[in-house]
Amino acid sequence: MSLRRLGRTDIQVPAVVFGGNVFGWTADRATSLSLLDRLAEAGLNAIDTADVYSRWAPGHQGGESETIIGEWLKRSGKRASTTIITKVGSPMGDDKKGLSAAYIASACEASLKRLGIETIDLYLAHVPDDSVAHEVTLEAFASLKKAGKIRWFGCSNYDAPRLRAALDAAAKAGLPRYEVLQPEYNLYDRASFDGPLQDLCVAQEIGVITYFSLAKGFLSGKYRSEADLGRSPRGGGVKAYLNPRGFRILAALDEISAARGAKPAEAALAWLAQARGVSSPIASATTLGQLESLIAGSALRLAPQDVARLEAASAA
Repeated sequence: MSLRRLGRTDIQVPAVVFGGNVFGWTADRATSLSLLDRLAEAGLNAIDTADVYSRWAPGHQGGESETIIGEWLKRSGKRASTTIITKVGSPMGDDKKGLSAAYIASACEASLKRLGIETIDLYLAHVPDDSVAHEVTLEAFASLKKAGKIRWFGCSNYDAPRLRAALDAAAKAGLPRYEVLQPEYNLYDRASFDGPLQDLCVAQEIGVITYFSLAKGFLSGKYRSEADLGRSPRGGGVKAYLNPRGFRILAALDEISAARGAKPAEAALAWLAQARGVSSPIASATTLGQLESLIAGSALRLAPQDVARLEAASAA
């Protein structure tokens, strides 16, 4: 499995980072542990999660994904070879949210306990918190890094002005900066990353790992009409993609994947993995069969004409 350096960090990630939001939610405990075993075997050794996963599910508190990953790390003995990415800031109930120094410190301790580890490899600010100065948040992350509780930190869902302001604040205060960004980005949802944010990440050598890399499953090709939306708990979020542009993208993916002996999802991930400024896409699976497709997709390389075809199909 070939690895890529994540920005200026010393973290090496595979061509696909596994999205752990499914653990304990759409993949039950036993399935999640099996998926993790196969991930390690295949060399897909980077796992993305968050403290809030999967608080949205009925009866869940948040922390379910981290807890399952922690159980697997203890059982498998694979901690040294596994990169753990988790996040802080999304609402966890009551006043547990945001990017204040006190909350980041307490949330980090909670994540470490659930994961059963001493150090988080990459800790991300999950969502912006404009009520807290960038310097305060950066200082909190820097303190965790100095204490050995995290190795690197970054942010998710920051637009270009916010990221630029955070970088400027770090430089002015002499603090470590955000080294990784996690934006929403895929063949359909391109507007928030293409342009100024992409340019900034490239210029500043910021690592980029994308979420919703398959547009909530739409780019897998399993949703072709409204009748298909009930096939998954996430199907309701796909309806917005069922339009001429979405079908144009699917047609291009069908054409390219057929020619390459691959699946549409694999071609969509390969496009992201080769996109300017992107280190690796994040994608998840809820069955071993789906996981095998991710493994295959991590090795797929598109020809220049394939990339051009997808670029044309996905143009707004």
